[in-house]
Amino acid sequence: MKKIIFLLTFISITKVSFPQGIKDINLPEPNKKGGMPIMEALSLRQSKRAFSNVELTMQQLADLLWAACGINRPDEGKRTAPSAMNDQEIDIYVSLKTGVYLYDAEKNMLKAIKEGDFRKDMGRQGFVADAPVVLVYVADYSKMSVVMSKDSKDFYAATDVGFISQNVYLYAASEKMATVVLGMFDRGDIAKAIPLTKNQKVLLTQPVGFPK
Repeated sequence: MKKIIFLLTFISITKVSFPQGIKDINLPEPNKKGGMPIMEALSLRQSKRAFSNVELTMQQLADLLWAACGINRPDEGKRTAPSAMNDQEIDIYVSLKTGVYLYDAEKNMLKAIKEGDFRKDMGRQGFVADAPVVLVYVADYSKMSVVMSKDSKDFYAATDVGFISQNVYLYAASEKMATVVLGMFDRGDIAKAIPLTKNQKVLLTQPVGFPK
């Protein structure tokens, strides 16, 4: 009897000892040199909707997110994409096979949000689940200036997310990747993976990967 109790206790302790779920990911420093000349990248910028199953490396993911809306002026905390009154209200959630993460530009890391593969929930088109990375752009109205009206916040948030998604397009062109911006998705499905507050609104999603 004592042996059984000891065994059950050991199993219980063992289960508690091993961490469960996904963890935060520290990204490598983004590579801010090289790449394709801007005029050539513009000439190749396009939407592609067929993705291979080739994964992005951590370096490519770090470079992609920095290009999207990383900090390019550390002394001022300003970004590669502009925002109205520098409110920086657009949060980028990253949906991978392992789970959903929040990009923290200041710490250059992905904060773990929820374990599980939710990529298919980030758009209504079947190809979304094939992309190794799906970016989800969420406007946090609580970060925006209190002097703005609701209509102004809608307008500027929509404008600001356009800058970010175009940065992603140009990075994808430079790296010969595929990407497309999506406005067709079910916000209810996304809310299952990303716990949003009443002040947050999903604006666009953007799968990224290598062309099929």
